[in-house]
Amino acid sequence: MQRLFLIPFAPLVLLLTGCSQAPSPAPDTREADVKAIKADGEQWQKDFAAKDADKLVSHYTDDVVVTNSGQPAIKGKEAARAAMKPMLSDPAFKLTFEIGNVEVAKSGDIGYATGPYQMTFTDPVTKKVIEDKGNYVEVYKKQADGSWKSAYDAGTSEVLSAPAPPDKMK
Repeated sequence: MQRLFLIPFAPLVLLLTGCSQAPSPAPDTREADVKAIKADGEQWQKDFAAKDADKLVSHYTDDVVVTNSGQPAIKGKEAARAAMKPMLSDPAFKLTFEIGNVEVAKSGDIGYATGPYQMTFTDPVTKKVIEDKGNYVEVYKKQADGSWKSAYDAGTSEVLSAPAPPDKMK
């Protein structure tokens, strides 16, 4: 009689013991992700040298935010493309950057790259060629296809003037 009593519970016991196993952790892909972001940075430099706006914005997410010293934020890939056109048509324009530090979150969905940059361009007001340098940060998001795209692009100049502090403006 005891055996008949346990038979209806056997599937439940099997189901519960099968569910109690912890899921296996996702593989740590950070090393490969860091390499992918560095490779993107290297390609980005080639695209800047080619002065190709379409190739340049292909490194951005559709909702990218670009911020640079002394300029309002640019929001969206199409606005970034439009902002690049005058810069890329400048014969003096040149931009290079060092891929200094790249980190990827353990989750594998977000990362960043930082480093110094050097840029040459013609000042639209004075028409003088400016030699700028500074630092940048790129915040990357992993895309559904496994590629990495910049969602936030920021550069801060060490050369271009910043507004005077409020106490100096009197």
